[in-house]
Amino acid sequence: MRIPLSWLREYAQVPADATAEDVMEDLVKVGLEEEDVHRPSDELQGPIVVGQVLSMEPEPQSNGKTINWCSVRVVPEGAEQTLTGKGIEPSGVQGIVCGAHNFTVGDKVVVTLPGAVLPGDFRISPRKTYGHVSAGMIASVRELGIGEDHDGILVLSTLGLDPEVGTDAMELLGLYDQAAEINVTPDRGYVFSIRGAAREYAHATGTRFTDPAAAVVVPEADGNGYPVRLEDAAPIYGKPGCDRFVARTVRGVDPSRPTPPWMSARLRLAGIRSISLVVDISNYVMLELGQPLHFYDLDKLTGEIVVRRAAEGETLKTLDEKERRLSPEDLLITDGSGAIGIAGVMGGASTEVSDGTQNVLIEAAHFEEVSIARSRRRHKLPSEASKRFERGVDWNVADVAAQRAVDLLVELAGGTADESVTDVGTAPEPRRIDLPAQFPSQLIGLDFTESQITGTLQDLGASVEKTEGGYLVTPPSWRPDLETPQDLTEEIIRLVGYDKIPSTLPVAPPGRGLTRVQQQRRRLMQSLAAAGLTEVLSYPFVTEADNNTFGAPEEGGVQALKLANPLSAEYGYLRTSVLPGLFEVAKRNMSRGFRDLALFESGTVFLPGDHLGTESIPPLGAKPSDEVLDELYAGIPDQPLHVGVLLAGHESAPGAGTTPRTWDWADAVDFARMMGDVLGVELVVEQGSHQAFHPGRTARIALRSGETVGYAGELHPKLLAARDMPARTVAAELDVDALFDAAPDVIVARPISSFPISTQDVALVVAEDVPAEQVREALREGAGELLEDVALFDVYAGAGIEPGSKSLAFALRFRAPDRTLTADEASEARAAAVALAAERFGAVQR
Repeated sequence: MRIPLSWLREYAQVPADATAEDVMEDLVKVGLEEEDVHRPSDELQGPIVVGQVLSMEPEPQSNGKTINWCSVRVVPEGAEQTLTGKGIEPSGVQGIVCGAHNFTVGDKVVVTLPGAVLPGDFRISPRKTYGHVSAGMIASVRELGIGEDHDGILVLSTLGLDPEVGTDAMELLGLYDQAAEINVTPDRGYVFSIRGAAREYAHATGTRFTDPAAAVVVPEADGNGYPVRLEDAAPIYGKPGCDRFVARTVRGVDPSRPTPPWMSARLRLAGIRSISLVVDISNYVMLELGQPLHFYDLDKLTGEIVVRRAAEGETLKTLDEKERRLSPEDLLITDGSGAIGIAGVMGGASTEVSDGTQNVLIEAAHFEEVSIARSRRRHKLPSEASKRFERGVDWNVADVAAQRAVDLLVELAGGTADESVTDVGTAPEPRRIDLPAQFPSQLIGLDFTESQITGTLQDLGASVEKTEGGYLVTPPSWRPDLETPQDLTEEIIRLVGYDKIPSTLPVAPPGRGLTRVQQQRRRLMQSLAAAGLTEVLSYPFVTEADNNTFGAPEEGGVQALKLANPLSAEYGYLRTSVLPGLFEVAKRNMSRGFRDLALFESGTVFLPGDHLGTESIPPLGAKPSDEVLDELYAGIPDQPLHVGVLLAGHESAPGAGTTPRTWDWADAVDFARMMGDVLGVELVVEQGSHQAFHPGRTARIALRSGETVGYAGELHPKLLAARDMPARTVAAELDVDALFDAAPDVIVARPISSFPISTQDVALVVAEDVPAEQVREALREGAGELLEDVALFDVYAGAGIEPGSKSLAFALRFRAPDRTLTADEASEARAAAVALAAERFGAVQR
């Protein structure tokens, strides 16, 4: 909302020297956000004065153009020229070349003299052109930045003006005014008017507010005006689509009369283009009082006006000359010919006010907010009117706005108002809110006095009655957003001042810090970052295909949550895996030239169960019972924390004497193992299968209990090719909530033995389908307590090994905590390990 300061000063006590910045600073105190400052004088600088054409001599040119060599007086005849500067004649008569032809000798015009600056940093100076020295310019509205018309220069008599020669044209045209632009939140639609802005300024500064509506004298409705009928007996959105319709008639308006400069200047500063006097009056009243109006050409109406819902298949050509197919939910203004407007959104072309309109019917109505908002969205027709209606308009100001428009049409357009007034509809029941006396203090944490509570509410325009336990408050008609004690309390502290709320820092309970899970999560994330991975964050919205691919090891679809109102129809599901988001991040970085990536992401995934959601939502204003809360929580999908790792390209950048190594499946497995090590959880890694991973290079990651917690390995080649990702891209994903549950509360570091280690290797031949991890576990179990570590270092199948078999080579490390082992002790433990592997898997030592 742009607020011209000259307009604001009519209804609020704004200091004469206050700037737009000062006004915005005050309005911020009452919760309005500052946006911008609009000041025409920033781009337009004098001397710019009123001049009178003394002579004009047409001079045809060789290029086919005819220019006028003009003499223009810029000071009153006989008066002293006080302006000085290069090119300004002491006589007060300037020689100016002008290419326009829409003026004549004697016309008063706007002259920009040498030294003036026009919008676009266009500087005026004497210059030789067409054989003359032109010392100035006769300006058009476009050159002055006050309009788009460029058919010729601005002749002041067309605006109904006859100022004295030499008058400051910037002051005459209102170009010294300035506007403060503020952002209005959706719940405070009344501030989309000078009336509302002035009221808020008075609240912010503690000064007097003059209500413009109070100065309008409204006649009583006699029922003899233009016939209007409201037909919305079955409200769609809980309230009648139209509960008040005021109609007034003004006859004999002169459509040729110009809009006064003061009005067009204010409209322009408020961001609305001046169109014609009748239309400008409609916009002016809307901006002043916040009540949108619609003017009809009375002579184009047929029969009574009926407000009703659209019929199936009904159409309407709107003012923008587009034929629109209407919905049965659209609220229409109709006459005997059919639809003549979408209520509160846009009028129809058939009854539009035009240059030939002489008799005007004024509509000032009150429409239901949701109906207007949905029609505006349905037809993609944003307008100043709909912006106000869908936020709520004062029911009681409709007749005032209509009368204000009548007064201006009579005064400025020469019309004559009919005495009869149409005012149909039923006033809504006033809302009464019970506000307990201590409620504001308890909610805000600041002790309010009775005078602060009643005073601020009365300043808002509410009526306040004292009751036994508090107050009974009736909000003003322009505040439909005030519905609960919380709303009233917010208004009280807003006007008392948010700065009055004491700042009290909570005292942390002694002996507490991060929870166990918080410590584990922090340790895990820091270790991944320290290992050289880059943490990323992606959206939790994925495609159905991605959920089916990454969300389960086997094909067959995954149960997932579908969004009711997705940002994109393609990404309409909540993720069941974090890998799709990592994929998108990797693709985006690859497309920008980053070929070597090591990424990780931690985030929740959404795994719905059999029971999802609840049949009803508990009402507001009361804490739900434990049973209701349990039901709500039971309907929420399981949301475990997952960590995903994605590696593509090389593990290091190329350099002199260095050959970068390509990431492979073992790296993904190592990062999975590292996550377990950091948390003190021993993970079991064995051959696995997952539809998103390579059939032969996939590891299943499990706990000792056998519970699967994730997968790691090389991603499926077809998947990588389809997504234009490098071959051999590897990934891992673990359910770290499961790791947190399995992790010990305290990780005890293994003591470092001072005794030497004894290392022995063993190569075992087993069947081809025996997992190496199971053989490793058998060796660990068979070797007993002396075995410190066992690691697989070679797998071989080929010459010397029977078909269907493979050779697994393990390095065994033995150490005793209290002595140096002998070779016989180590060999004995090794033999026991081999024996158990042979018993379980038929392993034969090579």
